[in-house]
Amino acid sequence: MAVRVQTADFDLTTELAQLRANTPKVGAVVTFLGTVRDLNEGEHVAEMELEHYPGMTEKSLEDIVNQAKARWDIFDALVIHRVGPLKPLDQIVLVAVTSAHRGEAFDACEFIIDYLKTEAPFWKKEQTPAGARWVDARVSDDEAMAKWAPVSQA
Repeated sequence: MAVRVQTADFDLTTELAQLRANTPKVGAVVTFLGTVRDLNEGEHVAEMELEHYPGMTEKSLEDIVNQAKARWDIFDALVIHRVGPLKPLDQIVLVAVTSAHRGEAFDACEFIIDYLKTEAPFWKKEQTPAGARWVDARVSDDEAMAKWAPVSQA
């Protein structure tokens, strides 16, 4: 497992090659790559700045990946999240999961990004023509995360 929070960009091909290196048992690699959009809530976005709590953020991401590993039979996971100022088209986040089979890799990858969006301590500020604004949490992100709640036993 690798979790990194960084200002520098990353190379998708290099990261996936390292994740798979010398692991012939991997039959599936599922990735999610998040990028900065130029439009949000009807406003042009010139820049997005991401802030975080160093140390706390990495621990939160590690906890999320460990939860995924406990739920699904996956071999490895990688989470890279950028912070600092970013422009439209810039890469923000990479989640990659390896497993023997695609189903578990897809589920684990989706779980990690859903929890990251709601549980990891990141704050986003957008620069728009109307000025700077903080990005609020989305109901759709909470709804996506809710599907992973443990099923209660009757």
